[in-house]
Amino acid sequence: MIKSKIKKILVALDGSKNSYRGLDMGIYLARQCNTKIVGIYVISKIPDTFLGLKYPEKPLLIAADDIMENAKIRCAQNGILFEKKIDFGDPGLKITKFAKSLNFDIVIIGARGMSNIKEIFLGSVSNYVLHKCTIPVIVVK
Repeated sequence: MIKSKIKKILVALDGSKNSYRGLDMGIYLARQCNTKIVGIYVISKIPDTFLGLKYPEKPLLIAADDIMENAKIRCAQNGILFEKKIDFGDPGLKITKFAKSLNFDIVIIGARGMSNIKEIFLGSVSNYVLHKCTIPVIVVK
């Protein structure tokens, strides 16, 4: 029954342990449902330390691309195709809008990411996605 419902899986990644656990959950579902994974990484704000650079976003894009490349390798090792999406903006809003715009069947996100801001049970991004997304969300710890 699940196999017929899940055709498009979106996994939010940020390099944290929980986001990689989410990727592992996505790989498991993708194998069960015979589908691919789309990973999304959203760069939220360019830190002040990079503002003096000619292209301040370049180090952040390189780091994001490294994380996505690791995710692609992890998926390939498990026989799953992986597509990446890197964007700038508010992570919760971007993930939610992207999931809706491309009609994903499920979003998988880590319970807490790389942010320094800690909430009691969930990170601010996962909390936002969980409450604002109109499609099913799996939060992984």
